[in-house]
Amino acid sequence: MLTILFLKKRIPQLLLAFFLVQCSTIKKDNVRLQQLIPANALQKDVDFAHKKLQKLHPNLDYYISKENLNNQFDSVKKTINKALTPLEFYKKISPVVAAVKQGHSYVLPPQKAYTKRETKSITKKGIGPFSQFDFTYYNDKLYVVRNKSYNKEIAAGTEVLSINGIKPQELINEYSHYFSSDGFNTTFKKELAAKRFVSYFTIENDIKDSLHYVFKYNDSIKNITIKRFKLDSLDLKTKKIRQKKVVIDKAKQRILEKKKRINGFDKNTNTFIRELHFISKDSSIALLKIRGFKDGRFRKFYKMCFAELQKRKTKTLIIDLRNNGGGRLSEIVHLYSYLADSSSIFLKKTEVVSRASLFEGVYFNKGNAVVKTIKTLFSPIVYSYLLLTVHKEKDGKNYFDTETKPQPINEKAFKGKLYVLINGGSFSASSILSTNLKGSKRATFVGEETGGDYNGTVAGFMPIVKLPHSKLNLRIGTMNFTPFYQSPVHGRGIFPDVTIIPTLEDQIRGNDPELDWILKQQP
Repeated sequence: MLTILFLKKRIPQLLLAFFLVQCSTIKKDNVRLQQLIPANALQKDVDFAHKKLQKLHPNLDYYISKENLNNQFDSVKKTINKALTPLEFYKKISPVVAAVKQGHSYVLPPQKAYTKRETKSITKKGIGPFSQFDFTYYNDKLYVVRNKSYNKEIAAGTEVLSINGIKPQELINEYSHYFSSDGFNTTFKKELAAKRFVSYFTIENDIKDSLHYVFKYNDSIKNITIKRFKLDSLDLKTKKIRQKKVVIDKAKQRILEKKKRINGFDKNTNTFIRELHFISKDSSIALLKIRGFKDGRFRKFYKMCFAELQKRKTKTLIIDLRNNGGGRLSEIVHLYSYLADSSSIFLKKTEVVSRASLFEGVYFNKGNAVVKTIKTLFSPIVYSYLLLTVHKEKDGKNYFDTETKPQPINEKAFKGKLYVLINGGSFSASSILSTNLKGSKRATFVGEETGGDYNGTVAGFMPIVKLPHSKLNLRIGTMNFTPFYQSPVHGRGIFPDVTIIPTLEDQIRGNDPELDWILKQQP
């Protein structure tokens, strides 16, 4: 009791101490971004990264030969003959890690960090000059597809020639060498280009309160400076008045909060992660949009979802996996039980380098010092479990058995016609699910080639390893997930049965030609 009282009295001091330590750490990290690191220290980091990949990654030579990869690591060491900043070193080492062509393994770029106070201060200034537009990257050009800025003369469809003198194509092309998809497809990078361009620019130039754009529209070129936009006091007063007039319906609010917990909710985009809509009036056609296999109570959601489909006697189900970057293996296995038309095996045996590699992935992939300490206390139990589940087979490789036994279909499994919408942003778990649906010939696929490989991915527990001298973070996949169905085409994604790629005009107008094609096929 005395201990509890003592801690209560000390909570404000402890919080203040934690805040000061955090601020100090961020300040030191930001100073380090500008410091030069000796060449010999960086060469040691190259060797460290290479050894860590060999120790943890179970499929390094799937897309690139061991000899070729070793040569690339040796070559990059030879090019480091002077001191470099962390960003300069990042641009040296990340292409080598990307050469493995496993999308879950990459070096994280060094970037200026902000304290909560600094972030709050920036937010108070208003909407940033990037956030005032929605962009798309189409035919190797960056376009505005939606103008949310105070300058209304910038029309949707306007090409961005440069920002602060930087050409989008050049920055996008440069950074495309610093990460990879799974294998040899090109759709993954293309799909992410517009969204990641803002990150690339910020890495190089920090957050800006104003940006000088050079726009092109109908052969007319305009130079326009977009500043951080803050609502004026009149707008704020109007907003407050409107908020006061809104009467909160507590019953509806409870329903909404429950839906957020079950469906999953993304606060950044203000969208549900899983949504079921009935397109036709008679409920014969339904659209299940899944933005990611994360957050929310997925078992509860799918139970309610497929019960509703059965109740309404839905004949056609369209699953939208476009820009679904993946997530939990347990969720896609569970979802597949509602979609398969017979009992099935979801995965082949999962390869790992060793019990130790999987253990490191489980225990040191994320979390602060306190979390890691708690994990360490339970480490004997986990390692004992791994001793029983990870075993070496005749081929000399270690395997972890998960989802390798025949699974029955769910009693509420959907029996009707199934379509799946895919694009380059369909990656990781969404590709594994797509492989099994494609391989079993259960669904018709519409869109473009996925960003994930048909034949699997190396992901699972993914520890983030800090390189000792540059302090760059290296993320490494530790489990080689192999779907039951395989393709003879090496290093490519799931190809659609019907290829449809939205045009620039489609994106500007909000058209959905892939969905439209499916609807036209229905009786």
